[in-house]
Amino acid sequence: MTTTTTTPVETPVLAATPVRRPWLSDVRLVMTRELRPVVREPFSVVFGLVQPLVFLGLFGPLLVGTSDGLSSAEVWQWFVPSVLVMTTLFGTSTTGANLQFEMQTGAHERLLVTPLSRSAQLVGRSLKEMVPLAAQALIVIVVMLPFGFRADPLGSVLGLAMLAVLGVGLGSLSYALAIAVRKQEWMFWAVQQTVLFPLLILSGMLLPLASGPQWMKVASAFDPLRWVVEAERALFAGDLTSGAVAAGWLAAVLTAAVGLVVGVRTLLRSTD
Repeated sequence: MTTTTTTPVETPVLAATPVRRPWLSDVRLVMTRELRPVVREPFSVVFGLVQPLVFLGLFGPLLVGTSDGLSSAEVWQWFVPSVLVMTTLFGTSTTGANLQFEMQTGAHERLLVTPLSRSAQLVGRSLKEMVPLAAQALIVIVVMLPFGFRADPLGSVLGLAMLAVLGVGLGSLSYALAIAVRKQEWMFWAVQQTVLFPLLILSGMLLPLASGPQWMKVASAFDPLRWVVEAERALFAGDLTSGAVAAGWLAAVLTAAVGLVVGVRTLLRSTD
């Protein structure tokens, strides 16, 4: 009697195909995660109103009559958009500080092992900063209306959208800086302040550059904030087709593109 033996056939194990997640879904997930502490402690949003209101209340009146003889109402048309850009600048540039805290607690490493897109993490964090900033901007606009400030409805919406695009770029650059300096918190703040204040002054958002020296006028042409500030003034005034608006959008988009490229590359290198 013949005994037949059979050799078991090994079934190849197929590698699991990674499921492609919608990029916008990842952005929403990260932004929602980052907004939860803000919802639990809304006083941070209220406290964030102090700086723009201080600048409007103490610095704004000093501009009356100093900029080509502008009246009080005209000064607010010139200065309020500047304050909104300044609020975006300081708000989104602190994204890296929050990241440094998460790196110390280990929360950042846990987020990196998730299937979330790296670029979505950058955009989600930056847009998280723009949500309270947008709320603060609306309050500032409403507060300044009785003082003669006029905001074109469509121009205001477009202006806030431009600030959101700019904020994504600034937030991503701040994110990259935080990863580069790691646990050296002092280095993060030193670089941030060293870069921010020259950009702030050269943008002409606090004082007009028309009476400044020639070298400052030339340097301001390379400051993307200058073009965004001029675009915001045109948009809030209702001049939607101005060449300044096109230049502002170009500056904001380029800042966002550079920020995302630098941020994603820095994030990928940190996980190698």
